Amino acid sequence: MDTLRTPDERFVGLPDYDFRPHYVEDLPGYRGLRGHYLDEGPKDAERVFLCLHGEPTWSYLYRKMIPVFAAQGARVVAPDWLGFGRSDKPRDAGFHTFHTHRDYMLGFIRHLDLRRVTLVCQDWGGVLGLTIPQSMPERFERLLIMNTGLMMGPVESPAFDAWKADMTSDEDVDVGAMMRKYAPSLSDEEAAAYAAPFPDARFKVAVRRFPHMIATGPDAEGITVSRAAARFWNEEWRGQTFMAIGMKDAMLGPSVMHPMRELIHGCPPPMEIAEAGHFVQEYGVEVAEAALASFAG
Repeated sequence: MDTLRTPDERFVGLPDYDFRPHYVEDLPGYRGLRGHYLDEGPKDAERVFLCLHGEPTWSYLYRKMIPVFAAQGARVVAPDWLGFGRSDKPRDAGFHTFHTHRDYMLGFIRHLDLRRVTLVCQDWGGVLGLTIPQSMPERFERLLIMNTGLMMGPVESPAFDAWKADMTSDEDVDVGAMMRKYAPSLSDEEAAAYAAPFPDARFKVAVRRFPHMIATGPDAEGITVSRAAARFWNEEWRGQTFMAIGMKDAMLGPSVMHPMRELIHGCPPPMEIAEAGHFVQEYGVEVAEAALASFAG
């Protein structure tokens, strides 16, 4: 498979990101591909926080939340999807499908044998990640959900159309500029850190491809498993849930998250962050602390 690997020097000196890299290679079905993940806290911790990023981000997104979870004695695992972060980047656009990435995460969780998992998800981390627990419910016990949804049918949203245009209109999309547009609180150094995995257009195949994976027709890949996930969260889920909403997000903000709250069995009233947009993790310390307090209650 034709892949690229971002040079290690691109990840030196990033602000608030001094975590040691970990790698998994040759998962069944993914021979020749190396995936990156962060793994903080004790490996034998009672609980695991599995933090799944979206588009066009990577595990850098969770730099503010990881220390809060780890300080409680938990293990915190934050993988980079293939095509993002320090993970290998397949150059074939056809590689990047809903089930290719979903199956990779299922294999990753089994490989690390993660149990008593709190799923932490936003954006594509939820679109994909929310379909995972139904396939291995014995491994999951809590959910922390932020600005995301389930793809249960064709998506009709002017805000998503604008996002898709931003991510796909230029082959060499300026990831740092896009992050600043949707997360204005970022410093120049933080925006550059988000762009670090993508030295040039050749490394951005997944960035350009992920928006095209959102359903535009009734038979799109991912709809069936997402509908099954909706039934799981509504009818079978009995774990604790905490929801945080970035209220300035026109794409996956209140109009999506309040119906998601009604869907998820036992989801309490959400934490609404008035100043937060799509990337709620930029307010990660406050969100993580509130989630832990809710879970403890």
